Amino acid sequence: MPEPASRVSVQEASSLLQPPAELTEPLQCELEEVRQLFAAQPLMVQRFIESQAASLADAIIANVPEARFMLPDRVLVPAPADGFQTVSIPPEQREYRIGGWATRLRRIELRVLAKQRLTELEQSENQGIREASRLLRHTTAVHIVYNLLPAGRSVHYLAEEGETIPSIPVEEEQVESALTAPTDAIAEERSEETERGELLVPFVPYARRFFLPQWVAFDENGELLLSSVQEAESHIASMQRYLRLLHYAAAFSPCIIVDEVYQQKRYGMLGQLVNQGRALAIYQTRQIIETIKRRARAQNLNRGLTIRLPYFDDQDLTMKIYPFVVIPAGRIMFVPAFVVRAVREEEAKVAQDTRLNPTTRKYIIKQLKMLEEAFLNFSLRSP
Repeated sequence: MPEPASRVSVQEASSLLQPPAELTEPLQCELEEVRQLFAAQPLMVQRFIESQAASLADAIIANVPEARFMLPDRVLVPAPADGFQTVSIPPEQREYRIGGWATRLRRIELRVLAKQRLTELEQSENQGIREASRLLRHTTAVHIVYNLLPAGRSVHYLAEEGETIPSIPVEEEQVESALTAPTDAIAEERSEETERGELLVPFVPYARRFFLPQWVAFDENGELLLSSVQEAESHIASMQRYLRLLHYAAAFSPCIIVDEVYQQKRYGMLGQLVNQGRALAIYQTRQIIETIKRRARAQNLNRGLTIRLPYFDDQDLTMKIYPFVVIPAGRIMFVPAFVVRAVREEEAKVAQDTRLNPTTRKYIIKQLKMLEEAFLNFSLRSP
């Protein structure tokens, strides 16, 4: 890892993920407008819209074949003068159905169909239908962000020089007490003064630097904190799903991206996923190295060798595989120099591969360097 001097400041790192001002200003106005409109509704109408939004959000996330939603029987809308006025919605124009097997045969996700239908309703001649549909669309996004995604810690990440995603957690100067913050609890030994026993706790100090410590699988040295790699992969999948739901919410109601809670959750989870995704790739690279060495000493690699190198694509936010041939299939004796030569060739290819963004290329090359160094002076004789 580069020296701290090569990193940008916390303030600069936080600003890297902020939308440009020319985009946020109109979205901020739209967000405030829809918030005021919702707050003006009678409590019964608010609860009705929230229940419909919750049901619609669940259907979207599950991507069920068909869903239904209803609009309230009346809604407050902006009056020509200041204030609001009540507009009724005809009973025959309150209930709607989206999806169905005929539609799903076209492989269109329910969230796309739902947004299309609500957008169409927002063009209605009936002002009540327009505003109710707008409220339902936004409240659905709010439900996803606020209610379906767990809240995390307040965190700050650093970004390496030249990187756009801050992903290195800042070490806190002072850790809160486990007695006052149950989610921050750490193992404490018995105190002679208090005579209390050892306190068993779920998270190591490094994990508590992240947004959701329960999904941290690797420590600062890349060591696995869980019992298996499969658990680590499951944590990565959970973080990917978290960001995917944030993306669904933003697609459903774009003004949600300037919401404070949305920004906090996206910033916290994005940095954590990138950090842990890269750590998983490096950990698996070490496993590949150990496997190759073990099989080479057992002379089980004399019929060819292809390496499928895992890496984290921080543009798509997914784990991918970079395959390359070290020794073609056939009866060719394994020689460590073959790995070194193949890896150096791949380093040159990756450095010029424009399909990958710069930071992804950087970390793939780092993993290839690990392979090169591991076999540069490797001996087939058992140590």
